Amino acid sequence: MRFSTACVATLSAGVVSAGSWFAGSQDVIVGEATKVPGDSPLEFCDSDHSKDIVHIDQVDLLPNPPEAGADLVIRATGTVLETIEDGAYVNLVVKYGLIRLVNTRADLCEQVSNVDMECPIEKGVLSITKTVQIPKEVPPGTYNVHAEVVNRDGKPITCLEATVKFGGSRSMGDL
Repeated sequence: MRFSTACVATLSAGVVSAGSWFAGSQDVIVGEATKVPGDSPLEFCDSDHSKDIVHIDQVDLLPNPPEAGADLVIRATGTVLETIEDGAYVNLVVKYGLIRLVNTRADLCEQVSNVDMECPIEKGVLSITKTVQIPKEVPPGTYNVHAEVVNRDGKPITCLEATVKFGGSRSMGDL
């Protein structure tokens, strides 16, 4: 469970600290996944982001890729276009290869406490730096994370995906 908490913390930092993407619009062509600016494995989901409440400028992870048993420093910046209030949630799916490890709906306001924030998240420019511990027990392999974030009315806040490979050679998670 600590691994899924680290995943949510990483994605929450990207979600809640988000500006004008590429100094312009955050429009994403449907059918084309787009990398989140910065040094991280994060990508925007393959969907229309023109109405997202959060616009992400940059997310940097150190180290990138994250390492089992090491501290992960998350730096994220961007803009929240509308206040995010209680009732917002994250639909989180974490897979290890083809195996679904996590499939949950988490309260966003509870999760952002992992990055020392609380709801309501007021509109405006945000910058977050957070260090989280990645458990050393994380098995080697490829993990796919998908986080769709919406407000209490179902309006999209953002949607992010990441593929992270943890050390070792070929493992079951690479299948």
